[in-house]
Amino acid sequence: MLLLIDAGNTRVKWALAAPGAAPGEWIELGAVLHADLDAAAAAWQGQGVTRALVSNVAGAALRERLAALLLPIETEWFASSAARAGLVNGYREPERLGCDRFAAAIGARALAPDQPLVVATCGTATTVDAVTSEGRFVGGMILPGLALMAGSLAKNTAQLPQAAPGAAPPPQFADNTNDAIVSGCLSAQAGAIERAVAAHANALCILSGGAAPYIAPALKCRYRMADNIVLVGLHAVARAGTSMEDGTC
Repeated sequence: MLLLIDAGNTRVKWALAAPGAAPGEWIELGAVLHADLDAAAAAWQGQGVTRALVSNVAGAALRERLAALLLPIETEWFASSAARAGLVNGYREPERLGCDRFAAAIGARALAPDQPLVVATCGTATTVDAVTSEGRFVGGMILPGLALMAGSLAKNTAQLPQAAPGAAPPPQFADNTNDAIVSGCLSAQAGAIERAVAAHANALCILSGGAAPYIAPALKCRYRMADNIVLVGLHAVARAGTSMEDGTC
């Protein structure tokens, strides 16, 4: 059994995959806050896990916790490199690309091969990256995530409320302050993604992350929702069977 782990800044997401399963075909899937990591580890136990592949962008302390919980499983710490699983890394210094962004790009290409892609992962931060139809990671942009944008306004601007997206997107020109903040933040997120799509041959956007369902209705470009795109990429890497030097990202 293969264990895939995406350790992000807010949550740790994980999936269990049977040998030979296609990327995204999982037996079990879960997500926990960092404080609840022990509960996730309890779910892995007794599942016959023989190998783990981990993407960690949450720092050394979380890596140490994960390493202790994963003993004695054979563990690979996924790190960005010049090429992996059919994707060439065009970053100026390939090893400095966030491993979650590299994994997400690999996952997007596994789901939609041989076409230009924009990979938008909308979490604590929003990353918007371009992949060519030939399989080259071009580069991208990083901006504050939807909640971080709204929180920054509430924290740093007098008399503005802490706004959060509701069940339906607000009108473009909102008639109250809360909706005006949400509308502005959604427009900023959607605008960045649309600009990237327009600059990259009107590529298909692969949209993922916790804030993706809020941002999707604001988009005016082609997109495909893909949950847990980093885990999909890790799964594709595991299936490719290429070894990687131990590292961090």
